[in-house]
Amino acid sequence: MATEPILAALDIAAVRRRHGVVRSGVLSGYWSLTKPEVNFLIAVTVAAGFWMGAPTSFAHFPWTSLLHTLIGTVLVASGAATLNQLIELRFDAQMRRTARRPLVSRRIEPAHALWFGISLSVIGVIYLAVATNALASLLSILTLAGYLFLYTPLKRKTPLCTLIGALPGAVPPLIGWAAASGRLDGNAWLLFAIVFLWQFPHFMAIAWMYREDYARAGYVVVPAGKSKDRFVAWQTLLPSLALLAVALVPAIRGQSGMVYFAGASILGAVFLGYSARFAFEMSAVSARRLLFASILYLPLLLAFLALDKK
Repeated sequence: MATEPILAALDIAAVRRRHGVVRSGVLSGYWSLTKPEVNFLIAVTVAAGFWMGAPTSFAHFPWTSLLHTLIGTVLVASGAATLNQLIELRFDAQMRRTARRPLVSRRIEPAHALWFGISLSVIGVIYLAVATNALASLLSILTLAGYLFLYTPLKRKTPLCTLIGALPGAVPPLIGWAAASGRLDGNAWLLFAIVFLWQFPHFMAIAWMYREDYARAGYVVVPAGKSKDRFVAWQTLLPSLALLAVALVPAIRGQSGMVYFAGASILGAVFLGYSARFAFEMSAVSARRLLFASILYLPLLLAFLALDKK
């Protein structure tokens, strides 16, 4: 009987370990719901928009306002990602690539995710309104609504969902610009156009890689039948070609200098090369390479733009 305290202590330790694992799993589940990898790219485009829209003097740059803008926008984006997964829960369960998401695996209950997503979205919108300005907050609302109520349901109805989804997807740099300057001008919309066009080859690579998964869940992000390859090829190649040209406009308009022009030219040519290879080969290897190239292209392009700002 002398061993009972030791056994009890071991039992308590085991329970604490289990609770710790459960708690850690729940926290990681909530973190996963926010899609942090997507939020990183969103934050990059917001920061680029803010930087380009802010005063040129580095000494007087509003760093605090930039931080507020990033926090508010990422909160809204995290809420949108959570609510999107809630809306698509039963479809995600039919896809291999999403089968381990927190809601599908039941690590997070749907009711909890609902309140989590709503809370993040509302707090983010209010935060932007208070910490930056009404225009930035309004743009975040439009992005949230467009993503959840247009793009998300259209994924199951028409391959044109990519076109519709690219509109709210290109708004984050406008949020940054609006937060910095309180208005939108032609240069802000130029950033919008760059991010808008970039999304097509980026998503076409994903859509091709997981086309069987999407079809299994009833998504029509690419057409069925013989027109599929042609649709994906044109949706990849034409936007990439347009992106190469549009990305040079900031240098042509004097918004940036020759360093950006050279960087944008090289990046655009390389990105177009990966897009063309994928469009003509239609292979899993070329799709993965294009996806990787797209993830590198956008942050690098925006970094060149920010560093060579005039």
